[in-house]
Amino acid sequence: MSEPTKPEASQNPDLENGHVELNAEQAEAAAKADVEQEIEQELAEQQAQTGEGEGLTVAQLLEQLEAEKAKVAEQQDGVVRAKAEVENMRRRAAMDVEKAHKFALERFANELLPVVDNMELALQHANHEDEALKPMIEGVELTLKTLLSAIEKNGLEIFEPLNEAFDPARHQAMGMQEVEGVAPNTVIAVMQKGYELNGRLIRPAMVMISKAASVDTSA
Repeated sequence: MSEPTKPEASQNPDLENGHVELNAEQAEAAAKADVEQEIEQELAEQQAQTGEGEGLTVAQLLEQLEAEKAKVAEQQDGVVRAKAEVENMRRRAAMDVEKAHKFALERFANELLPVVDNMELALQHANHEDEALKPMIEGVELTLKTLLSAIEKNGLEIFEPLNEAFDPARHQAMGMQEVEGVAPNTVIAVMQKGYELNGRLIRPAMVMISKAASVDTSA
């Protein structure tokens, strides 16, 4: 009686349990192919239901998706730029309003300054010893005080630079005079007060300034 024949051992070391073992790269490629096939199948089913996008591949659909994303990004960029432009317009409008307000105040102040000058001159030349003129003088003083208070509340500042160093940016020299013991270019008299509105010069002070003593060269 013959012994039962033993099955021959597999000549291929990669065969085991009746199937081929795939290496890591082959397994990854196969899994990717399965996923793509599954996606294509799902898209095909959706296209069949909606009737849209017939014949498009996954790559084409992804390309369309990227194109739509680019459109959305462009629209978002446009919205951001539009908001920035609106903000710039708002700031420019606010600056224009502020400039118009300052210009109106400056023009109004310039129109009032001659009135202030005339009232101050009237008080300087009035006879304060005359009892009959005292009520009128007091009325002018009160009116001048009220007027100056009102315009100062709107940013008008008065400066009278007596004994200060001459500043050509704020002072207008009407003449020069030698004064013993006084340094040259010092304001020795204020003929008309200066005015600034919100830090901006609207009228320089008219002044008389000292000059250096002349040197006698005749000796």
